[in-house]
Amino acid sequence: MIVKGALSDRIIEFITKSPGCRMNDLMAFFPDLTWNQLLGEVNRLRLSHRLWMITDSQGSLFVCPRG
Repeated sequence: MIVKGALSDRIIEFITKSPGCRMNDLMAFFPDLTWNQLLGEVNRLRLSHRLWMITDSQGSLFVCPRG
């Protein structure tokens, strides 16, 4: 099991190295997490103003560092 603080740091590190990555890219990088677990943590980071979540016209979800 991944500790939330460590997971947050790993997500921020990943999206800083890959700005504008898709949620599917994050899912591939964190195969031990479910979609709900990862989306919940990404949403928590979004609400704490640490990253952006952007949806394109086809419905793809992108994640970018805020800063």
